Amino acid sequence: MKVALLNHGCAKNLVDSELMLGLLAKRGYEVTLDENDADIVVINTCSFIHDAEKESVQAILQMAQDGKKIVVTGCLPQKYKGELKKAIPEIAGMVGTSDINEIVGVVDQVANNKKYVAKVSDKPEYIYPENIERQQITVGASSYIKIADGCNYHCGYCIIPQLRGEYHSRTIENVVKEAKELVAKGVTEIVLIAQDTTSYGIDLYGKQALPKLLEELNKIEGLGWIRIMYAYPSQITDELIDAIANLDKVVKYIDLPLQHCNAEILRAMRRPVMDYEKLITKIRDRIPDVTIRTAFIVGYPGETDEQFDELYEFVKRTRFEKMGVFEYSREKNTVSYSMTEQVPAKIKKQRHKKLMTLQQKISDEINRSYVGKILPCMVEGYTDDGVVLLRSQHDAPEIDGMVYASSDAPVVPGDIESVMIERSDEYDLFGTILAQ
Repeated sequence: MKVALLNHGCAKNLVDSELMLGLLAKRGYEVTLDENDADIVVINTCSFIHDAEKESVQAILQMAQDGKKIVVTGCLPQKYKGELKKAIPEIAGMVGTSDINEIVGVVDQVANNKKYVAKVSDKPEYIYPENIERQQITVGASSYIKIADGCNYHCGYCIIPQLRGEYHSRTIENVVKEAKELVAKGVTEIVLIAQDTTSYGIDLYGKQALPKLLEELNKIEGLGWIRIMYAYPSQITDELIDAIANLDKVVKYIDLPLQHCNAEILRAMRRPVMDYEKLITKIRDRIPDVTIRTAFIVGYPGETDEQFDELYEFVKRTRFEKMGVFEYSREKNTVSYSMTEQVPAKIKKQRHKKLMTLQQKISDEINRSYVGKILPCMVEGYTDDGVVLLRSQHDAPEIDGMVYASSDAPVVPGDIESVMIERSDEYDLFGTILAQ
């Protein structure tokens, strides 16, 4: 029997999907990514913000319309449990965020036309299932490794701790073992992910263990790059900065979602109130040529024009290499949901546009500074018309820009080539691969 999997949401969800596929393949199911070709469709859902939820629900409704047997996994079942089945009776089975091991039993029941079955823990406790071999959907130059899951912070806008439970790290040995297996399969770059990578190890070792993990990963032969995503500002320690600066395989790139810069808004968001400019200056001083990616939320309840202007001026001064902006999304069961001073949608949109227009200009200027330089870039593949697709160390997979280059000789995905940058636009670079 054929099982298809549709993945929604973040890279952390993608890893969960690959773990479930690994279990189903081991059980003997034929796994496909083409839902038209399958009897049963597993939909791994996202519930982080309203738009993501809507997208997941639309996928479920579409599969119901196509007459598929549907198993819904991930954040939506965890958040809505009974309500979801009532709203979409066609759902044949559900699996919660921390119940990955139950996927085989649920699919077995659905395959045998048994009655509806739900395996959703009331209190999620995500412990990484170490005994499963991931069946990778994305086998390319780059692969994600989830080093922890769950979250101990309770930001005012975020539902993740309720959906994923408390923070749980994997051991250094298990992460290194998985990294070695990926490198053996031909992966050149590993991307470390968690709800917050910088808290890695505190629950297991009593202190931040990310610097130690980076040291161990740096020793792996054949590995090209190590990238860290989702860092938490108050956890950027001197030891971590030094590890990023000194380890040759760790790319000089920090993904540091700050969310805002105004102290009152940060307090309302339940985020660290600290001098972010000082932190950014310190990172840039100690890690030469570092790329900092950040994200901001505009239109958080109570955000005044003055507070937004403060954020705008902060971005203008700080000149982040990469930046995303999100309009505040009102989520039930979060502190901010019931705040009275909700910002009108029209104002949120205007603020989003204003901040992104500024960032586009900054990004364009930064990209222009690479013209005439030679950058080491990883080969991702080819476009239909034969242009080589690459990524520099300054760009994380799937969220940042690309490098488009011509080459006289054939190149292999995963290889790291030297590219002479000849021109740029707001987000991408263009050049020629230099002969070795």
